[in-house]
Amino acid sequence: MAISRPADGTEEVRKAPRARMTGAQRRLQLIEVARGLFAERGYEGTSIEEIAQRAGVSKPIVYEHFGGKEGLYAVIVDREMETLLEMVTSSLTKNRSLYRIQQVALALLTYMEERTDGFRILVRGESAIVDEDTRYSSLLNDAISQVEHLLASDFERRGFDPGLAPLYAQALVGMVSVTAQWWLDVREPPKEVVAAHLVNLCWNGLTRLDPDPILVDAEYKEPTPPTMHRRASEPSDDGQ
Repeated sequence: MAISRPADGTEEVRKAPRARMTGAQRRLQLIEVARGLFAERGYEGTSIEEIAQRAGVSKPIVYEHFGGKEGLYAVIVDREMETLLEMVTSSLTKNRSLYRIQQVALALLTYMEERTDGFRILVRGESAIVDEDTRYSSLLNDAISQVEHLLASDFERRGFDPGLAPLYAQALVGMVSVTAQWWLDVREPPKEVVAAHLVNLCWNGLTRLDPDPILVDAEYKEPTPPTMHRRASEPSDDGQ
């Protein structure tokens, strides 16, 4: 039995019907698509046309949800800041000091690993689009303020000058942040190893802090390290 076919040039290709999304689902899809493009190309290098095309919608749909590229970018930055701030601040407000330092480092590394696009957008932070309160630097300032408060209490308890807490807070948060950004590019060793070494440097440095450090001269000689460190679980010579 012969099958009739449309003449050349008149055949229509039927596309599979596209699954319909709710308004909330479509909004989330556009956010995810745009986040990847903004992270890759920056704000200026990304167009509404590209976002719509990659999402498989028309440009008016994007405008309907966000009012334009600037509105969409602002929503993405707000969401990333909220996610990262929650992860970092929850780490700073729970448990003992050693565990807190560990969890802050691990929280930042985990965020970078799981939401790399979002982190790159926060760090880039185009000043013309993002206000001062929704930038990565703003989040670091929040973390520094909380660390400063913790250190000031600890310094006062140990007889150190609490007025130096802001300096140490800047140093600690800066060390974690810069190391985490380096790790984002190399992705090794594993984040748990990186966090452990950061804590090793932070904690052992803080616990053996000199209350009155001074600069040394050219004649200074390093003290000879002991041949073997006594484990914390081993008793000292006086039995304590």
